[in-house]
Amino acid sequence: MNTHATGPRRYISEMAGQERVNGAFTIANAQIGRTRQDKPYLRCLLRDKTGELSGRMWSIDEATFRRLPTDGFVWVEGETQPYQGDLQLIIHAIDPIEPSPEQLLELLPTTDKDIGAMFSEVKQILGELEHPAMQALAQTYLDDEYLMDRFRTAPAAKSMHHAYLGGLLEHTLNLMRLATRVCPLYPKINQDLVVFGLFIHDLGKTRELVYDKSFSYSDMGELIGHIVEGAHMLRDKIHETMQRTGQRLPAGTAIVLEHIILSHHGIPEYGAAKIPATPEAILVSMLDNVDAKTTIALEAARPERKSNFDLGGNFTQKQWALDTKIYRPDPLSTKHVSG
Repeated sequence: MNTHATGPRRYISEMAGQERVNGAFTIANAQIGRTRQDKPYLRCLLRDKTGELSGRMWSIDEATFRRLPTDGFVWVEGETQPYQGDLQLIIHAIDPIEPSPEQLLELLPTTDKDIGAMFSEVKQILGELEHPAMQALAQTYLDDEYLMDRFRTAPAAKSMHHAYLGGLLEHTLNLMRLATRVCPLYPKINQDLVVFGLFIHDLGKTRELVYDKSFSYSDMGELIGHIVEGAHMLRDKIHETMQRTGQRLPAGTAIVLEHIILSHHGIPEYGAAKIPATPEAILVSMLDNVDAKTTIALEAARPERKSNFDLGGNFTQKQWALDTKIYRPDPLSTKHVSG
């Protein structure tokens, strides 16, 4: 199959209903389903840098399915179709490809925020840490140029939220901004622990995720994960800080910071190694949940996609991360028209 488009690329954000599609996409969550007639069909998510849509191929054989990457790149021929208030792509032909550098730029999503400005703000907030030992530890992280380069580049997730280049930095900065506003409402909370805990809570994702071609998990990510790796990283950085500066964290601080990392997913079912058990760990976990779930909801209900085709429908498809459909309209928006 030809892997080079014959004309300008048509991005997902530009697509409408009943439109012929012929181009390269990333593929995720490829699965075999069964029709009511018990025939196999392909269901998947197709993405480019502007968004994603569901893909369906109503007739597929096992050999074709086995050739498709679990997470990778494909060339697709098909047509769009409105379905239950959303847009899906009916696939007529699909083949795995190795994308060109030019195609990669079209496929991998990237934050629309200024990465340099965001990183400068992270450093500014860390510069406001009050305890000298915390300042020294933060500087050790910031001086690790390789780690910080990956921090600026990595997505925050493979597909759930902030799943784009620069997403980890954007997510982390959102949380640190939230902390500087919420912590003063609770004078007994230690803001240094919360702010720094948010800075380091997801840094293990710089090693968990692979994002040079597609978003997938490294061997470390599959076998260890970002939570445990983040705790390993913290121990290394504490030791390095003591060697470099002689600064020693007050007794119990290292354990409390490590607990923040290990518990920030809240409950074991969501991957937490421990349930949050300090005021700071509880606040970190809840703020993390606020930003992640709000972002998922907004991206589903109010995407940047602006199509000339009115998809209709007040609800999204079920968002599995939220265990519900999301109501799209904002009733106070001037764009909202009551039905």
